[in-house]
Amino acid sequence: MPLASPIAKFMSDKFQPVQIRGDWKAEGLRFGIVVSRFNSFITERLLAGALDSLARAGAEPGEIDLVRVPGSFEIPLAAKKLAASGRCDVIICIGCILRGDTQHFEYISVEAARGVQLAQLDTGVPMIFCVLTCDTLEQAIDRSGLKSGNKGAEAGLSAVEMANLNRKLSPAKPRSSPRRPARRSR
Repeated sequence: MPLASPIAKFMSDKFQPVQIRGDWKAEGLRFGIVVSRFNSFITERLLAGALDSLARAGAEPGEIDLVRVPGSFEIPLAAKKLAASGRCDVIICIGCILRGDTQHFEYISVEAARGVQLAQLDTGVPMIFCVLTCDTLEQAIDRSGLKSGNKGAEAGLSAVEMANLNRKLSPAKPRSSPRRPARRSR
């Protein structure tokens, strides 16, 4: 008989923590998508996958703002400004960076990732990082709809889930406390 893991012991019928999860229904949500024009052969396929996932989840075309930027380095600023506008519940950041012969790949990859992370932390709006960082064009093609599925489609599903989860985790309205009788001055 296998030994029960420590987690299994605590996750018995007697001890069930409250689980908070996002669902995959896009009705009533507003989406932002920031997509890089650089390597558009790949980013347009990722965008198509994201839009397909959003449509399947019930998003309306009029509830999606699409912002195009020159490259992946420009994604964080556009995403932060879009989040700060208050128009979006979640933002999908789409780009593709291919390794070349210089250090440029590392600089752009790291700063795009860090910029998106800082933007979502600063604004409180979830941002889905769908910036492919691949060694070869073949790897990017595989991840944008061929052998490895479409990472844009996965980003669309993640966006719906995170927008709903973020709503559930937002501070609740303060409960009204019972009013105490006012003290009378003597």
